Amino acid sequence: MARKTRTFAVIGLGTFGGTVARDLQRFGNDVIGIDIAERHVTPFVDDLSQALILDARDDGALRDAGIDGVDVGVVGIGTDIEASVLASINLKTVGVGTVWAKATSKNHHRILSKLGVDRVIHPEREVGQHIAQVLNNPLVRDYVSLGNGKHVVNFRVPDSLEGKALSELSYQADHNLRCIGVLRGTEYIGHDDASCTLEKGDLLLLLGTRQELRDFASAL
Repeated sequence: MARKTRTFAVIGLGTFGGTVARDLQRFGNDVIGIDIAERHVTPFVDDLSQALILDARDDGALRDAGIDGVDVGVVGIGTDIEASVLASINLKTVGVGTVWAKATSKNHHRILSKLGVDRVIHPEREVGQHIAQVLNNPLVRDYVSLGNGKHVVNFRVPDSLEGKALSELSYQADHNLRCIGVLRGTEYIGHDDASCTLEKGDLLLLLGTRQELRDFASAL
C-alpha cells in the first residue's frame, strides 16, 4: 500500500529549520518553508514544495497561505523568542493539529509547553548529550533513546567477545539487557540466531536503561 504523503510547514529557515525542511522534502513529504527574510527563503525555492516570504506572527497571512491545511507545523525560530511564541500560537490558532518548536532556554521551553506545543526541541543540547554519550565510551557507536527510560545502543564488539556466540553472552542474566541483533556490515542477524559467532567489526544491538547499558560496557 502506498505511503500517504504528509504536509509540513516549517517556520524559520535558518540552519535548523532549513535542514528539517529539506530532509522532510527529501523523504517524500510536501513541505512549505516560511521565513520573514527573503535571503533565507531564496535558497529553498527549488528544494521545497513551496518557499514563502511570510511573517508567521500574522495568523491571517498563515491562513491565506493555506497553512491551516498542513498536518504538522515546525517552528525553527530560536533567537527571537517573541516571534517563536507568536508563530506557535498562530499555528495552533489556524488549526494545525501537531506543532513542534525549537527552544533556546528553559524559560522559552516553559512558555512553549504552556502554549500546548506538542514537542519542544533543544537541538544543541540534545546533540551535545548524544555526542557526550558516544565519546564517553569508545565501544558505543551510536544510540537511540526510546523516550521511556530505555535506549537502544550499538556496541562495537571488543576483542574479548570476538569468536563468542550470542548464546554465551551474559547480557540478559547479568545486566537485564535484551539483544535485538547483530549488524555485520549491511547484514542484519536477528537475536534469535543464538549460534551467531561474533566477528571483528560487528555491532551488537542491545536494549536497556542507561545504567544497565553503562554497567555492561564497563564490564567489557
